Amino acid sequence: MATPKLSVIVLVYNEVESIDPLHDELTGVLAGLDVSYEILYIDDGSRDGSTERMAELALHDSHVRVVSFRRNFGQTAAVQAGIDNGRGEILVFMDGDMQNDPHDIPRLLERLDEGYDVVSGWRKDRKDEASRVLPSKVANWVIARVTGVPLNDFGCTLKAYRREVIEDVKLYGEMHRFIPVYASWVGARIMELPVNHRQRVFGHSKYSLSRTSRVLLDLITVKLLGSYSTKPIYFFGFAAFGLWALALVFAAIVIIQKLLPPYPYAHNNPLLLLAVFLAIVGVQLILMGLLAELSIR
Repeated sequence: MATPKLSVIVLVYNEVESIDPLHDELTGVLAGLDVSYEILYIDDGSRDGSTERMAELALHDSHVRVVSFRRNFGQTAAVQAGIDNGRGEILVFMDGDMQNDPHDIPRLLERLDEGYDVVSGWRKDRKDEASRVLPSKVANWVIARVTGVPLNDFGCTLKAYRREVIEDVKLYGEMHRFIPVYASWVGARIMELPVNHRQRVFGHSKYSLSRTSRVLLDLITVKLLGSYSTKPIYFFGFAAFGLWALALVFAAIVIIQKLLPPYPYAHNNPLLLLAVFLAIVGVQLILMGLLAELSIR
């Protein structure tokens, strides 16, 4: 089979009831496009028969390929497998639970044709429980402010990318939702498109609130990589300057207290010990920054 222009990458984990109706709907949409395509199913260690059903689809449909994990590694690993194994110039990701609408794919491709490199779906009218929607809105707001990438829905799987802007990305943790951020680092043009989000018909959600805390921790990593990976001395240096400023304030307080009644002994003032401690930590941070500079050169 010739190399397709479009790879639609479907992430599947225990969605056996959704596979057939999703595949029928997806092939119907893609067959109407004037573009060569493949459907790449990423099986994230399913145990409900999804693996076998996708294998049957691959036997009967030359457009279908399947990558299966031996166990469940999580969504980020599945997305990375899609990037590594998708052969198209354009990669479109979607979930296998039928909540993403395949009919939105032509709209995503239209925006790519307008010159954008990343088109990110926005579940503006999201059909999920409030216990999922509210933490997600907070996390999205924080991510947008910290990274400077103005998206409303980083967690929507339905996204379209030009291969060249993400092919060198290496994901871990919960980093899959930060792919638009990585793309922005290489100068990608990014836009957001409201997409249809449907009620789940089969199966149940694999979402857990613990994911939100992991996302926020990964956000710290992304911010540090994006802002200081080539100049770590700035990060450590700014922190050191802050500690030294506090040390000077506490030292000044100690001197003032020494000059005013009841004239306490400076060595008995805990603020003096705190000032010395902060100054020493500041020196250590500067040294750590210098070591980091040496390690990346």
